[in-house]
Amino acid sequence: MSGPTPRLLFLDAQDRVRTGWKVLGYVVCVLALGFILELAFGLVPPRLRGEDVGVWLEFLVFLGAAWACLRLEGEPLASIGFRFGGRWSREFALGALGGFLLMAVTAGIVRLAGGFHWVRTPGVGAAALARAFLLYLGVGFAEETGFRGYAFQRLVRGIGPWGAQILFALLFALAHWHNPGMAGATKIWATLNIGLAAILLGLAYLRTESLALAIGIHLGWNWTQGSLLGFGVSGTTGTPGLWSPVFQGRPVWLTGGAFGLEASLPCALVCGLAILLLARWKGRPAGERRPA
Repeated sequence: MSGPTPRLLFLDAQDRVRTGWKVLGYVVCVLALGFILELAFGLVPPRLRGEDVGVWLEFLVFLGAAWACLRLEGEPLASIGFRFGGRWSREFALGALGGFLLMAVTAGIVRLAGGFHWVRTPGVGAAALARAFLLYLGVGFAEETGFRGYAFQRLVRGIGPWGAQILFALLFALAHWHNPGMAGATKIWATLNIGLAAILLGLAYLRTESLALAIGIHLGWNWTQGSLLGFGVSGTTGTPGLWSPVFQGRPVWLTGGAFGLEASLPCALVCGLAILLLARWKGRPAGERRPA
């Protein structure tokens, strides 16, 4: 029996390039652009190579790769969730508020359970909060473009929303495995919660067909957790918060410890509830739905 013809290997019944090849092409573009920008970044004076610059360059890599792939498909860059306007701004603001509430409620539960108390961090004011806001804004744009952008959306068309959700939840969790503090029970709880956060962010895209809500949630989550409440953000503690938590000897699974609230049981409960609410919401698609 003869195997599949080369045409069927690359094209589907409608003569469109198969999803797997599109995703592979996107990955190749990301790697190529990342290599070029890394070489260029090495020429920049060390004093200008801040983390805030790096995350925006990462965003440009994901965005450039998506633009190249979309050009081949004849679709605009806006189609992956960047249809800027009044609605985009409202969804972004709503997402930022949602991210704030997710972390504030989680911290409140841990605080009521006697996990810590807060003290005011000296020397942290409006300027530090503004710098951290720009950093986490860049993180939100970069990671949502990379993990909920072109590749995720093409897999949604190819294998369905939940297949894409599960795959990218695993990838999102694995991408954080080398963060500081990823060991023992912390690694288990952090992996679970980061995976749940990926599903939550994926639902934010699926219900709106826009990246505004997801980017807003990502920003609000990180900025509230790290810059306002003073916890670690996925194990990183490079930017001190307005307040600093003083832990009171309770188990790490309750408080998240140095890794941050993302490594706690309360975070899993709050994320699970948010996922249920988003799953029940019918959503507001940004435009006409394209055929799967």
